[in-house]
Amino acid sequence: MDDAAPTAAQPAPAASPAAGNRSRAFIKLALAAGLAAFVGFVFVQYGDRLDKDGLAAAVEAQQASLVEWGRERPVLTPLAVWAGYTAATAVSLPAAAFLTLAIGWYFRLVYGPWTGLAAGVLTVSFASTSGATLAFLASRFLLGDTIRRRFPDRVAKFDESLKREGPFYLFTLRLIPAVPFWLINVGMGLTPIRTWTYWWVSQLGMLPGTAVFIFAGSQLPGVREIAEQNPFQLLWPGPIVAFALLAAFPWAARFALKKFRAEPAAAAD
Repeated sequence: MDDAAPTAAQPAPAASPAAGNRSRAFIKLALAAGLAAFVGFVFVQYGDRLDKDGLAAAVEAQQASLVEWGRERPVLTPLAVWAGYTAATAVSLPAAAFLTLAIGWYFRLVYGPWTGLAAGVLTVSFASTSGATLAFLASRFLLGDTIRRRFPDRVAKFDESLKREGPFYLFTLRLIPAVPFWLINVGMGLTPIRTWTYWWVSQLGMLPGTAVFIFAGSQLPGVREIAEQNPFQLLWPGPIVAFALLAAFPWAARFALKKFRAEPAAAAD
């Protein structure tokens, strides 16, 4: 779908700081309520087995049931994960990193190490791009006036940077998570970038980070390994390498982009 954004109207005055504070307070309250509900569920479900061995056995049984479900439905499983992840990213739930790690862990148990890694990267890559594009389209066609009122300066910055650098600006934002995921989606929805360009640049830019997170998740131990081993025994090379990659990835991406931008400038001189 190749469509350009409608002509931007003059931005209205920005919303008051009090409105932003209320939004942040609501998000914190919702997260606290969700955590309290989860803790309550654990106590109700496993209250009589909250010793270490009993709880480990109960959680391991849930893990085994979930893995068995996935193995019995090898095609439906990635489709279900794709749908759930797409919905989560479309509404910008602040848990995408944890979801990606969990999917890497789960797909390893369901499909095996290498097939699980490939399936996880493909599923999350398309799901994250699908969710981002839905948020982009909602911003463009449904929420444009509201977003311009709330974030006039940021919208102007997106527009100016896109005019100056083209799609490479979006690629840079996707490769280095310096700007919140949701803000990229809604901000780009108010620029003239075409939907297809937004899709493929986003997918390409998010792919390296997706692969690193899926690999890191695939190295996480299962419930039995956690229960039977001490923390030092769990530090085999796989998790160490995975989390070293997570830590180093933003720095490596910044360095690569800096070199890429410096080469044309040096050639011009």
